[in-house]
Amino acid sequence: MSRKYLAETEEDLAHLRKMLRRVMGDDADTVRRHLAKRDEARVLDVACGDCREAEVLTDFIAELKGPSESAVKLTGIDVRAREIADAQRRYGGKREFKDRPGSRECDFMTGDASKLDQHAEMGEDFDLVFMRHQNYWHSARTWEEIYDQALAKLGDDGRLIITSYFDKEHELALEAIQRLGGELIRTEFNPETRELQTEGKSVDRHVAIFRRKEE
Repeated sequence: MSRKYLAETEEDLAHLRKMLRRVMGDDADTVRRHLAKRDEARVLDVACGDCREAEVLTDFIAELKGPSESAVKLTGIDVRAREIADAQRRYGGKREFKDRPGSRECDFMTGDASKLDQHAEMGEDFDLVFMRHQNYWHSARTWEEIYDQALAKLGDDGRLIITSYFDKEHELALEAIQRLGGELIRTEFNPETRELQTEGKSVDRHVAIFRRKEE
């Protein structure tokens, strides 16, 4: 990997950290109260690839959870075995840091994100389900299955967060997730998004947060 690529990746992740805090907004207090009741906060990263965002997500939840003894566990799933192997090598296992509260544990599995209900080993009741750069245009039907499965994995007061590359694709994803039972809490444009070669495409261009609609 080139130095330029690594530098851009680090900058993108720094911007993602800001956007997660921004999109949480006033909802943060509700999430904090929920996480305070949990011994371990649980994160599911859907279609995670090599999961470059693993530390950003676990830090984000740890900050919300608060107490120094807090534990965060992230589960990542992707259909691409090589990327999952890279994620496990980089971030897998349990770690503690002198400069960060609590412990972090990451585990990764190869699997179809549209069939999360067939992966009983990952469990249920996630506090955060995350999808970075959802790809609704690639196959609307498949992604609606993924959205539906992701919503089903949320625990009580859990949150679903997505990011998107494109304006229109983000709008379509918002519509689909709400149609499937998600309630949109907030959506934000990323003012520091990095433009890519394809016109109108940029890194984490939009970020949105949902909860499950009350039945």
